[in-house]
Amino acid sequence: MTNPAEELLDIVDEHDRVIGTALRGEVYRRGLTHRCVFILVRDPAGRIFVHRRTDTKLFAPGAYDMFVGGVVGSGETYAEAAVREAEEELGVHGITPRPLFKFLFEQDRLSWWCDMYEAEWDGPVSPQESEVAWHAWLTPAELADRLAHDSFVPDGRDAYRRYLDLRSA
Repeated sequence: MTNPAEELLDIVDEHDRVIGTALRGEVYRRGLTHRCVFILVRDPAGRIFVHRRTDTKLFAPGAYDMFVGGVVGSGETYAEAAVREAEEELGVHGITPRPLFKFLFEQDRLSWWCDMYEAEWDGPVSPQESEVAWHAWLTPAELADRLAHDSFVPDGRDAYRRYLDLRSA
């Protein structure tokens, strides 16, 4: 497996226009704006795939997340990255993420464009061990309870709040 810090990413401006490239480690060190995808995966019963990130992750190690996803590689489209990331993290093939919305996440000196997707998966999963330390399919109520008590990635919390706002509108 390639060292994640050595992945080449596109650097983007406040309008999500590519202005350069840099290695992921440098992007994080310098707080450069880049691109990510988030995919909320539900099963046919409406339960949400929730996982705890491994302790080796560069961002938010050991935190919980209700999205699968990750950074968009240099030259890769958001849609391509959504399929790649969902299939890699879930250990599946043939998933079809549907686009929802995009927003700029900013916290402290970190920022990235988040392209949001939703997908349904009706089958077994075999999560990527280097990415996922624990996983379960949770009802929205069970997820709400975990959000109140567990440490979740900050961008995932923000994205899920926006997702719920969209669904209630």
